[in-house]
Order: sequence, then structure tokens, then C-alpha cells
Amino acid sequence: MAELTVVIVSWNVRDLLAACLRSLFADLERWGGAAEVWVVDNGSTDGTPEMVARDFPPVRLIASEENLGFAAGNNRAMREILGEGAPQVAGRGARGAGRGAQVAGRRAQSAGRRVHVWLLNPDTEVLPGATAALVEALESHPRAGVVGAKLLYPDGSLQHSAFRFPGLLQLAFDLFPLPARLYETPLNGRYPRRLYEGTAPFPVDHPLGAAMMVRTEAIRQVGLLDEGFRMYCEEIDWCWRMRKAGWKALCVPTAQVVHHAGQSTKQVPIPSFVNLWTSRARLYRKHHGPVRRRLARALVRMGMRRRMRGASQEWRG
Repeated sequence: MAELTVVIVSWNVRDLLAACLRSLFADLERWGGAAEVWVVDNGSTDGTPEMVARDFPPVRLIASEENLGFAAGNNRAMREILGEGAPQVAGRGARGAGRGAQVAGRRAQSAGRRVHVWLLNPDTEVLPGATAALVEALESHPRAGVVGAKLLYPDGSLQHSAFRFPGLLQLAFDLFPLPARLYETPLNGRYPRRLYEGTAPFPVDHPLGAAMMVRTEAIRQVGLLDEGFRMYCEEIDWCWRMRKAGWKALCVPTAQVVHHAGQSTKQVPIPSFVNLWTSRARLYRKHHGPVRRRLARALVRMGMRRRMRGASQEWRG
């Protein structure tokens, strides 16, 4: 049976993280495979590191004094998990995994076993059977580099969990008012709801990064997350690079995870907005040609001017 390492990057969501870890450990026990759980805390001030150390002693905790962002935080753990030498962490004061984690990474590598890495958001709750379903999907589909869970809102309704790679149309949906009936269509990068209602994994361009499990062979081939994306679009870029390297992505409807979306980013709405559009610009530069990039810039300029006019009129009124 494949080994599994779960990595959770957290920032000031202590209570949500505690609920996530309780649900995760319960499902790992139900699955029965060999697993480790890592938490990378990004400089939380709400007592998160102390809670993890006190209430979840099996967790390998890395506590950074500053917020590294999603990509760098996950990479901090994955470098040790994959045995790729000393991790590069911004700032001083990181503590936690140390020599034991490095030994574990080398042991898994030297034994030649596959170690799947599950990137999990701290604002999620793992429902029974999700771990087993994701591992089974990777084991049953040798060319799948990444598999994602079916995400649910806290009220049990579907949260779209996978998307097509973004192009010009998705930008238009984000920036301009378009007919409401089109928002859940392929034009906006969505997959049909009927696929989520089935039991078979279905091919996608990329799953949402809140709960995605990755094959280590794919990571070693395409590299870690691009730390140029501080927040947003990291998983899209990663999956795009995997696609170009010949790997596939799947969404697994039987792996269900509740996602309390946006609990970290809503703490800093303005920086999050800036990060979103900065990351989108980087994504388009990396994966689209010059013509599409120019058209994308023109769309964004028009859309932002429209938003600014609307905000100005609202403020005056």
C-alpha cells in the first residue's frame, strides 16, 4: 500500500485547523495505510502552533515566524518529505520537523516506495472514506499525476471542485456582467454537476487546491510549486506543468471534503485581491502566447476601469 503524507499550511485559523485535523486523523485511521501529517504554520498569532503541539502530538510541526504564502509553505514541507536536502525558508525561527523528518524522507526514498502527497487546506473537514478514494484513484490510474476531492460547502451543497485551464472567457466572466445561466457552463471553466453525482473519477484540467493528492513521481518530474505565486493560481500552474509533461488530472466524486472557503484570505481582503490579479497575470505570462496575453491585458484594463467607475459612483451616491 502506498505511503501518504498530508501537508496543511495554516494561518490564523486555529479552530478550523483543529476540526480539520480531527476529521483527517479519523479518516486516516479508517483507511489504515501508513501516513504522516505535517502542519506548516505561517506565523499565526492565534495560538495555532501551541494548539497543534498540545492536542496533536503525532503532527510534524513547522512553525515559521512569518507568512511564507501557500506555495512556499507547502514547498517547505515537501523538500523534506521528498529528501531533496535542506529546505529554504524565509526568515529565522522555523522549528519542528528537523532531523527526524529528513530521515523519514530519505527512508521512503531509499526504500523505493511511492509516497503520495496530499495538500489539504486547514479550512476543510475530511469526510469518511475520502482518503481511501483518493489513494485508490492514484493507484488505479498510473498516468494520473494529481487527483482532487469533491468539495462541499458546510451546508452540504456542491462547491465546484475542478476547472478547465483559464483562458479569455473566464476573465470575461470575472470582470463583466454576463448572463447568469452561463456561469456554470464550460464557457466559465465548469464541469457538469452530473459528473460530481457519479462514482467514477473524471478527467479535469485541474482540481481546486483545497484538497488535492499528488503523485511524487510527477512532483519530481515537474518540480515543486512555483513560489512566484504567493497566493492563488499555484495549483493551476502546477497542474498545467504536469499536463505538459504528460500527466493527467482527475476529480474523484467519492472523496468528499467540506470546504469552509476563503477563511484565511478574508482576513486581508485588499492584499488578497492584489495577490489574485498579480497571480493571474503571472499565470497568463507562463502559459499563454503573446496574442492571448495582450488580449488578456486589454480585458483586465477594461474590466478594472469599469469596476472603478462603479465604485466611484457608489461612493458619491
